[in-house]
Amino acid sequence: MLRHLAGLLGGLILACSPALALDASGILPAVDLRSEATAAARAGAPLVVIFSRDDCKFCKAIKRDYLLPMSRQPRHRDRLVVREVRQDSEQVLTGFSGEKTSHASFARSEKVKLVPVVAFYGPEGKPLAEPIVGARLPDFYQSYLDDGVEAASRKLQKR
Repeated sequence: MLRHLAGLLGGLILACSPALALDASGILPAVDLRSEATAAARAGAPLVVIFSRDDCKFCKAIKRDYLLPMSRQPRHRDRLVVREVRQDSEQVLTGFSGEKTSHASFARSEKVKLVPVVAFYGPEGKPLAEPIVGARLPDFYQSYLDDGVEAASRKLQKR
């Protein structure tokens, strides 16, 4: 009984703390893009951001089937930082310049109209590789991600 109550309490705490809560995919929501991109750059990788919506089944599939497994691979586990920006969320977000904004406002400022979009950013918020727009072909999606991360990482190393 106590374990059951403790589990319920833990779930309530996570549910009431959206900045810390994971969705079912395990991808953390973006909170502070500047610090997240700086941490990624220190590890030699870009900040990978998936722009999504709650009602986007393709977004969920990309997070679950590609981004989460990729972030857990030994070659990426300690260097790749993956975050989610929800186009339909007013969750508070600190932008690349330290300004306070929301997920929805940041997505608009990046001209994201359709989701999913996977973007690769450097520490100043500059795109380091072409974003992946849409779900594309599932058989090749991992290659699109690998190419984006590698191109962005090479650009970071040249700085």
